[in-house]
Amino acid sequence: MARAKAASGQRRGTGYNADAGATCIARNGPHLLPGASIPQRAITAPSYAPPHDSMSRTVIRARGLTKQVQSGDAPLLILDDVSFEVAAGATVAIVGASGSGKTTLLGLLAGLDRPTSGEVWLGDTGLNELGEDARAALRQRWLGFVFQSFQLLPALTALENVMLPLELAGAADAPARARDWLARVGLAARVTHYPRQLSGGEQQRVALARAFSGEPKMLMADEPTGNLDAATGGEVADLMFRLNQERGTTLLLVTHDVALASRCSRRLSLASGRLVGDQMAEVAQA
Repeated sequence: MARAKAASGQRRGTGYNADAGATCIARNGPHLLPGASIPQRAITAPSYAPPHDSMSRTVIRARGLTKQVQSGDAPLLILDDVSFEVAAGATVAIVGASGSGKTTLLGLLAGLDRPTSGEVWLGDTGLNELGEDARAALRQRWLGFVFQSFQLLPALTALENVMLPLELAGAADAPARARDWLARVGLAARVTHYPRQLSGGEQQRVALARAFSGEPKMLMADEPTGNLDAATGGEVADLMFRLNQERGTTLLLVTHDVALASRCSRRLSLASGRLVGDQMAEVAQA
């Protein structure tokens, strides 16, 4: 535990965002790019383990989301008047070509960036009304994150990577909870291994354990199988959807993977920053 806390302290200026599911997230204009620094105060986290909502409740709402940045001498429109709602327990894929605004949208929904105009609500709480510390605290209670590049801290073991956000959230049972989640993702025998000693699929399993360990209401995943071969990506997807069913956690996935998107009950399609499709789908079986 002491080692995990020390590691978190060493990384507070180097891109470690503990409130967001212990992932490294940075803000570079409209995009989420791992590895850059964020303000230290974003580490602040409230008490642990919120209750889950009922399946019928809307967990996230976007209204008129627009994001514009300056590109040279001209404005660049990244997102243009995007609106939708997501119900608790849903599985939603955000799809579209590269540059269509998918990752920017995910960052706005998580409160990691602010829209030029429009609003986002997590439950009944409007993100526009909150300061940075309050948004960080809300993320800690509501959201888990999984990314293409895993974002494990290399100096920590698998167990310590999963423990770290729990410790920062004040969970007294962080070691036991972290071991339990690593066992759930099939890594009970790998808890003392460092990321460099794990395969890509195993690293993403650790990332999933870390994301789900805080009992989030929603998991946001940006290309979660993008760095994995087809077979390993399928195994990670199986695990992610199984945990969704077991825990009732809402899944919001950004993906280019057609097979992964086909397993979601709903697909939101972006093109040139606009929402051009919102399709309920028959879920493909694994």
